[in-house]
Amino acid sequence: MTDETQAQPELTQTQDGAPLDPQFFSVVNEFLELTNRQSQQQGLKRISMAALYATARFNSHVYLANAGSTAAADRTKFLDYMSTLYRRMLNEHLDGLGAERGIDVGESELAADYAAMAAEQAKAAQGSAQS
Repeated sequence: MTDETQAQPELTQTQDGAPLDPQFFSVVNEFLELTNRQSQQQGLKRISMAALYATARFNSHVYLANAGSTAAADRTKFLDYMSTLYRRMLNEHLDGLGAERGIDVGESELAADYAAMAAEQAKAAQGSAQS
């Protein structure tokens, strides 16, 4: 991993700030293994679309299972939250995979976040060195 990718924030916490447990990443890897296997027969674009469709359906199910009587009132907030979250995840993965593969993916929408995180890490390292 390069210094550039180490400074990039990743999805490591739940929305309430609790750290994600290792089992979360096991589930992600299992899902990716399934999609990779299916894409060998169906092609990348078809499986990409199927995964997006399935994810939208499942997230809608989860929302409706939890929203109860506020489903209609909170619909726009839910859509905005999920859209923002997905866009952030796409940025993180484009940045990380692009750096890992040596591909110029353009300037990240998260560049300011990365810079702030790097500054915090530098400040923490400087404080540790002085102790």
